[in-house]
Amino acid sequence: MKQELDNESVAKAYARWAPVYDLMFGPVFERGRHAAIAVAERIGGRILEVGVGTGISLPDYSRTSRVFGVDISEAMLRKARERVNELSLSHVEGLAVMDAANLNFPDASFDVVVAQYVITAVPDPEATLDEFARVLKPGGEIVLLSRVGAEAAGVRRTVERALSPFARQLGFRTQFPWERYTRWAQKSQQGSHGVRLLERRPMPPMGHFSLIRFAKIDAQAEGQEHLRLRATG
Repeated sequence: MKQELDNESVAKAYARWAPVYDLMFGPVFERGRHAAIAVAERIGGRILEVGVGTGISLPDYSRTSRVFGVDISEAMLRKARERVNELSLSHVEGLAVMDAANLNFPDASFDVVVAQYVITAVPDPEATLDEFARVLKPGGEIVLLSRVGAEAAGVRRTVERALSPFARQLGFRTQFPWERYTRWAQKSQQGSHGVRLLERRPMPPMGHFSLIRFAKIDAQAEGQEHLRLRATG
């Protein structure tokens, strides 16, 4: 049994999920989807949704938004294309098969990157987050809906460990500590695409998932503000 995820196994897993994904997960994650979209649209501009899947969230964006969706699974994207065509979702700029850790976009292409239930389902979460920061404009935001593993010993942590091998076969991880998110954000500040944590908000079901927001540091704007404060000080 594989101990880690890889793109091929994830794509195969979600090809199996495609026919039943909306039925299985649509109602369960509805509140989280609406919360993520509300944050993204409050920021505005051009939105990239990574792991767009069957496009279940696309009708919930306002028609004034500009959304591009990518996913590793062609089977899931077929469902998304059908949804876009059937509902005439003119605010969707495009849909493409793409590896979340190797996005085919120039630097600073989007004002918001939304990833719902993605980070714990990719082979290299930190490299994926690096890509999100790369394609994000300075001052923009990464908006995640993501699993956060149990933070203390107890029944939940025991269950997560027991289910981990089974979950990998289904294309995701059950164990993913909060420290991985915070360590990544701290490390990012050593490079050219640094971010800072803005928010962590528990989401249903049962608080196992969180809405997590990171802002890309706008070094130029911060430098100008520093000079202004010095000049007025």
